[in-house]
Amino acid sequence: MFTSAITRIIAASSTAKMRRLEGGIFTMGSNRFHPEEAPTRHVQVSGFWIDEYPVTNRDFARFVAATGYLTLAEIPPNPKDYPGLPAEMSKPGSLVFRKPAGRVDLNDISQWWDFCFGADWEHPLGPDSSLAGLENHPVVHIAYQDAVAYAKWAGKSLPTEAEWEYAARGGIPHAEYAWGDELTPNGEMLANFWQGEFPWQNTLLDGWERTSPVGSFPANGFGLYDMIGNVWEWTCDWYSLAKPHGKTYASCCAPPNPRGGHEHESYDLSAPGPLIGRKVLKGGSHLCAVNYCRRYRPAARFPQPIDSSTSHVGFRCVIRDNSTFGGF
Repeated sequence: MFTSAITRIIAASSTAKMRRLEGGIFTMGSNRFHPEEAPTRHVQVSGFWIDEYPVTNRDFARFVAATGYLTLAEIPPNPKDYPGLPAEMSKPGSLVFRKPAGRVDLNDISQWWDFCFGADWEHPLGPDSSLAGLENHPVVHIAYQDAVAYAKWAGKSLPTEAEWEYAARGGIPHAEYAWGDELTPNGEMLANFWQGEFPWQNTLLDGWERTSPVGSFPANGFGLYDMIGNVWEWTCDWYSLAKPHGKTYASCCAPPNPRGGHEHESYDLSAPGPLIGRKVLKGGSHLCAVNYCRRYRPAARFPQPIDSSTSHVGFRCVIRDNSTFGGF
């Protein structure tokens, strides 16, 4: 009896600031925006717990204090992993968004992304910046292995893409946004995304130039915050295009707990340098704009190389029943 009571206490502690979702069948994807989101299809997920908020700088600082962990952005790249890497580039750093002074070519991301030496989770804008006043903002400059390390330390996991999208939809079927089919119903800002002409003009209608404190906008129907905008979030699925099933499934027969593809399917064969696996990011960020990516939606997805970190990528965690979910 004593042992079971301790188990319940530990379980209650581990799920603090999390929400229990019973799972179910939902329509995943979208046919209206980007081709990689299509086709829409019925899938089902088993029950799981999910963090109410993205992991914050305060949360991540506790992890680092307890473990001494160094993120990928704090470690110089190994030239053996990147043949041809100039010696001057073999220094720790990460990608930081820099707003240009005027209109630029939207096909050239170097116009607003700067690989900044010394940028990392504690120095989000570069070596001279700090987390002062940002303790309750989502942690950024997190590579995939960093998110996995934190989740393992916390006794949790990263969500699958299907789990994440199910949670983001908040129980509203078929809606394009986490709150319905209008981006700003009655002019109300319901998430932290870019207003104005990206990447040079931000009108700040939502009040934030970059990240915002978690919980600054209303929760969705499942009581979850910042599922849309603020920061992109890692999932544990390798990126691949959806494969239509050989037949159309009725919702009652939706495939359970779908997973992404294999690592080799996630490679960008057109990218220079070594082949790097890419995982699915979900949710969009404060940099998503009407005139650019429009990925501030539950169905939106992006292939992120696992060795990359940026000033707009974070994560949240889940706890699932491994006995019914396959143990990944």
